[in-house]
Amino acid sequence: MSISATQSLQGLTVATPTDREIRTERVFNASRERVWQAMTDPKLVAQWWGRGNKLVIEKLEVQRGGHWRFVEHAPSGLQGFEGRFREVTPPERLVQTFEWDGMPGHVIINTTVLHDLGDGRTKLVNTSLFHTPEERDGMLNSGMTTGLEQSYRALDALLMKS
Repeated sequence: MSISATQSLQGLTVATPTDREIRTERVFNASRERVWQAMTDPKLVAQWWGRGNKLVIEKLEVQRGGHWRFVEHAPSGLQGFEGRFREVTPPERLVQTFEWDGMPGHVIINTTVLHDLGDGRTKLVNTSLFHTPEERDGMLNSGMTTGLEQSYRALDALLMKS
């Protein structure tokens, strides 16, 4: 599947600006600092990143060169994800690698930018760069947009509590 035009799924906008990229955007009803904290504090990440499944944060070193590793306890079994931070600019920008244990060697570079909309809301823009167009299309076909929206709904719920 290739998304040639921008599509919106329950508040999540998904586009493919190039043949190797997926760009997602979502607005959250919280300040940029609160969204940043929810993305970088292991106790908070564990409450939303796994889409409702138990998530073990094995490592989350939010600094340039820092390692992160999460293990999701999904109905289908354990799913491990990890990477390294390439850039950390609080509270606005993270650049990190992303690799799933199920496909070692297929590394994605994720650039996440948090835009302060000036009214207590934050727009999260993520651009994922893949090694090949086939890897990008494989991710699109994997159901990633559904999983991402589930995670973002969990993040919304967490942000409403704090």
